[in-house]
Amino acid sequence: MILAISIALYEQVSENKNIYITVIAISVFMFGMMRLSAKTPSKNQEKEEEDAD
Repeated sequence: MILAISIALYEQVSENKNIYITVIAISVFMFGMMRLSAKTPSKNQEKEEEDAD
């Protein structure tokens, strides 16, 4: 994910910008964030488990 953001930022700074590389890099970053957030437990997980009882 860090590599994808680095590539996207580098493309924005470079003289001849390639929009396709930027879009792909941002897509990879968003996919990585989605996978990371799926692994992170919710703050309200304990409350949800108590409500289920």
